[in-house]
Amino acid sequence: MKYNRFLNKITTAIIITLLSFSCKSSTSTKAEQAQATDKSKSEPNLVYGDLIIKEQSDYIMIPVVLPEQNEDKKTDLSLSRSYERNNQLSNIIFYRKQDGEAHILLNKKAIIASFDLLEVKAVEKLPTRVWFYKILDQDTNIDTKLNSEDATVGYLSDLSGKSLQQITPNNTQIINWVVVPSQNAIFIKIIKDSDNDKKFTGKDKTNFVRVNLDKPAMGSEIVSNQIEQEIKSSVLK
Repeated sequence: MKYNRFLNKITTAIIITLLSFSCKSSTSTKAEQAQATDKSKSEPNLVYGDLIIKEQSDYIMIPVVLPEQNEDKKTDLSLSRSYERNNQLSNIIFYRKQDGEAHILLNKKAIIASFDLLEVKAVEKLPTRVWFYKILDQDTNIDTKLNSEDATVGYLSDLSGKSLQQITPNNTQIINWVVVPSQNAIFIKIIKDSDNDKKFTGKDKTNFVRVNLDKPAMGSEIVSNQIEQEIKSSVLK
């Protein structure tokens, strides 16, 4: 009798243990599935734009688009003179035609507002070819998102998307630009948040920067404070 009772207790304990393990396993599996589902919902799929192929370059460019960036209805940014699309670019993949080597342009969160191929030909010189980008990479108005109200900074890179160089100051926006072939330079008109109100308005100062395309670096402002003061003194007389 005692032996049967002992055997029943052992059997009951084994059944309870198996049921407990089964419940835990089922709960764990459901939790893992829920986590995977949440992760897939929180990570949007990347969208790739049309291939950009330039005969002057050994690289094919693949635009990378983040769909949720279009949720900002106020943003009005043109992708490029030669690449008009409704989506905004978050990056560009450069794929070398010859051997398939690939790399990305940016290693940070940003919006590429536009990109243009600059080509300057001069007598008895090799052509200068660079990519010119307008990029938003800082939340300058501190509204937790990147949009057209933030600073738009100019960058240059070689045709491979490497040697990326900032050429306009932080906390400025590009108004327009022009290439002067005889000087192998680009002149860029900018507006600065001169009153530090984190906005770009008609009250802010404008200036021009010059950048040599053969040796890209941060552009130097053309209108100095001295020149500005001389203009003011003559106008206000």
